[in-house]
Amino acid sequence: MQTKANIQNIAPYQPGVLKAGAIKLASNENPLGSSPKALAALKADLDKLHLYPDGGCVRLRNALAVHYGLTPEYFLPGNGSDEIFHFITGAFVSPGERVLTTEITFSEYTFAAQLFAGAVDYAPLTDGRLQLDVLLRKITPQTKVIFLANPNNPTGAYCEAAAFENFLQKVPGEIMVVLDEAYAEYAAAADYPDSLRLLKTFKNLLITRTFSKIYGLAGLRVGYVIAAPETIAYLNKTREPFNVNALAQTAAAAALQDTEFVQRSRANNEVGKKYLYAEFTKLKLKYYPTEANFIFVYIGQDCVTAFQKLMDRGVTVRPMRSFGVPDAIRVTIGTPEQNQKFITALKEIL
Repeated sequence: MQTKANIQNIAPYQPGVLKAGAIKLASNENPLGSSPKALAALKADLDKLHLYPDGGCVRLRNALAVHYGLTPEYFLPGNGSDEIFHFITGAFVSPGERVLTTEITFSEYTFAAQLFAGAVDYAPLTDGRLQLDVLLRKITPQTKVIFLANPNNPTGAYCEAAAFENFLQKVPGEIMVVLDEAYAEYAAAADYPDSLRLLKTFKNLLITRTFSKIYGLAGLRVGYVIAAPETIAYLNKTREPFNVNALAQTAAAAALQDTEFVQRSRANNEVGKKYLYAEFTKLKLKYYPTEANFIFVYIGQDCVTAFQKLMDRGVTVRPMRSFGVPDAIRVTIGTPEQNQKFITALKEIL
C-alpha cells in the first residue's frame, strides 16, 4: 500500500486515559456541566433526529450574529474548532508551503498543516508566553497561515491587546492570522484583546471559538470561525455537507442565551484559580498564571509517572511530556471539591 508522504509522518491523536470513578481534570471541560438552556433545547428536538441537519447552519449563524452584533456572513460553524483548522489549511496552504505557530501549543495546528502537506515553523515561548516579535522574524515568503492560541493551551498565557494589534499591523496582509480563542470567555485580564473590533481593519484575521469549553458542550463538537465575509465564503467551499449535527446546532444556539450559566462558570473558575495558586505556592511549585480554565504547573518529577499516581488516587490530569515538558502537568480548574481532592492527591505523590 502506497500512502501519501505527508500522511506517513503524522502520529494519530492519542486520547486521554480515564480511570472509572476518577474525577477528570485533564481536558479543560466545564466542571459545572452543560448549559441548562442548551439541555432543555436538546430535549425539545429529540423527536427530529430522522431529519438531516440544517446544511447551512442558518439558525446558529443567525444566533451568533445577534450575539456578536455582526451579520451571519461573518460566521462559519464546524465540527469543533479542529474542523475549522482543516478548512483554513485546506483553503490556504498548498504542498510545501508553511504554517507558523509556537512551541508548546495546541497540536491540531501542526496536524492541520501536515494533513495538507504543509510544513510547520515554531517560535519559542518564554515563561509560557507567546513572543510576537520572534514570530514576526520567523515569517518567510512561504508562510501562508499563522496559528496563535490566546489564551495559549497548555500554558494559559495571553497576548495583550496593544501587542497583538501591533503584531497584526506588521504581518503581511496576504498571510492569514488565526486567533484561536477557545478559552476567551474565561479571560479576565483588562488588556485581553477585543479581537472582534479588529476584524474590519484586518481582513486577514480569523477568530475561532468553541462551545466545548465554557458552554459545556464538548460532547457535541461545535465550534465556529469569525472572519470577513469574503473569507468565510471561501472557507465554505472546503466544508463537508451537514458537517455540524442537528443537536449540536440546537444546543449551541440556545447556549448563547445562557448568560447566567456563563457567569457562574466564570465565577467558579476565578475562585478555583485563586485556591490552586495559593496551594501551588505553599508547595513551592512553579506555575504559569492563567487566563483560561486550566493551570500549567511544574511538579519536579516525571509527569507520566505522576499522572499514573494521581489516577490511582482518583484524579486524572494531563501530563505535558507530549508537549516536550517532562516535569509538568496541566490541570483543569474544577469545582471546589474537585480542586481539594486534586491537591490532597498531589501532596501525597510529592
